[in-house]
Amino acid sequence: MSEQNPYETLGVTEDASFEEIQNAKSRLSQEHQNDTKLVETIEAAYDSIIMERLRMRQEGKIKVPDRIRFPERSVEVPPAVTPLSAKASTGWLQNFLDNPSRSDVLWATGVFGGLAILTLLSQSNGSSFLPLALALGFCANLYFLNRKENRLGRAFLMSFVGLILGLLLGGVLSKFLGTPVGNGGIRPAEFAELVTFVLFWLMSCFLR
Repeated sequence: MSEQNPYETLGVTEDASFEEIQNAKSRLSQEHQNDTKLVETIEAAYDSIIMERLRMRQEGKIKVPDRIRFPERSVEVPPAVTPLSAKASTGWLQNFLDNPSRSDVLWATGVFGGLAILTLLSQSNGSSFLPLALALGFCANLYFLNRKENRLGRAFLMSFVGLILGLLLGGVLSKFLGTPVGNGGIRPAEFAELVTFVLFWLMSCFLR
C-alpha cells in the first residue's frame, strides 16, 4: 500500500463516497488488526482523506456528514417514546360514559322525578312508602342501564353501588344541612332517598 496516495492505501477511488471510505478503512483495519504498523498507515490514510474532504467542504465543494467527520463519536438516539393518546388514556372511561338522547333524559327525569314527588307527598303518611319507592327507583335504574348494553350483571352491580352511595351521601348531607328543618321539614330518610334518586337519574342518563 502506498503511503503517498491515501486513496490507494484504502483501495478506493478519489470520487468514492464517505460510506465507501469508511467501510474500506474498517475492513482493512479488521483484516490487519495484528499488524500495528499497517493499521497506523490505514488510519493515517483515512485521516488524510478526511482532512482533504474537510478542506473541500470549507471551500463549499462538498458536504461532509458528521458521522464521517467524527467517526469515533457515537451518537445514541434515545428510543422514541410514544405518548399515550387521549383516546387511549380515556378508552376505559368511554366504556361507562353515554351520550343520552333527549327521550332517554326525559324518560329518566319523569320516572325519578315522579318517585321523588311521591316521596315528598308521603311525609304525612309515615315512612311506609319509602322502601317501596326506593325499590322502584332501583328497578328503574336497573332497567335503564340494562337497556343500553344488555348486560344485566353489570347493570345490577352499578345500580347497587348507586343505591349504597346515594344513601350514604344523603345521610351525610342530611346531617350537614341539619334536616329536618322545623315542623314539616324533610326527614333524613326522605332526604337520603331523594339524593339516591338524583344519583340514579345521573347514572341512567349518562352511564351505560
